[in-house]
Amino acid sequence: MSFFGNSNIGIYAYANDKILILPPGIKKEDVNEITSILGTIPIEVKIAGTILNGIFIAGNNNAIILPRILYDEELEYLKRQIKEHGVDIGVLVSESKYTALGNLILCNNRGCIISILIEDNEARKISDVLGVEVIKSRLVNVDVPGSVAVTTDHGGVIHPDASENDLKLIREITKVNVEYATVNAGIPYVKSGLIANNKGVVVGGNTTGPEVLRIKIGFEGERSERRS
Repeated sequence: MSFFGNSNIGIYAYANDKILILPPGIKKEDVNEITSILGTIPIEVKIAGTILNGIFIAGNNNAIILPRILYDEELEYLKRQIKEHGVDIGVLVSESKYTALGNLILCNNRGCIISILIEDNEARKISDVLGVEVIKSRLVNVDVPGSVAVTTDHGGVIHPDASENDLKLIREITKVNVEYATVNAGIPYVKSGLIANNKGVVVGGNTTGPEVLRIKIGFEGERSERRS
């Protein structure tokens, strides 16, 4: 799938098992198709006046974390939509000076790896609201762990240059295995080209067949182990 003619769908949307936060302007039939795959309630809102929701939002099924540059009216609308749909989920507006939280935070419902750039007091808040252990670390030698990997409670995918230590760290913290993968015909920053939760995965429109296979294997990790 592509949004606004762009296959980098991961920069535009955030999803967990409860809600899908999309920018306004995506075609209704596309929204319906995504929600049928992810099984979520769609909420359409801009973040900080932009359509880059995937860049700015992080979280798991317990809570979502939003950047301090979020507009008051956006926060009020988002909270109102969550309440009207009867969704039980926390909302934290992080005071960190770093705002691209989707790129800075990698988590599932079991653990969380955050950028070493995020302040210690914010890390504690993130741990409390997400209800999981949080550790600060680099992945693939960069300070943006949320951009190089995506995890659910079943598995995930990661930048092809990740080391064995990176894979071990993810396994220890999030309790899942991840597969090496790319998106959109060779892009290694996998977050940019996919949206995933425990129910399904949506990939960017330029993603090739072999890439889809790798992604499928990655996110089916725990379930495929159970089947075998």
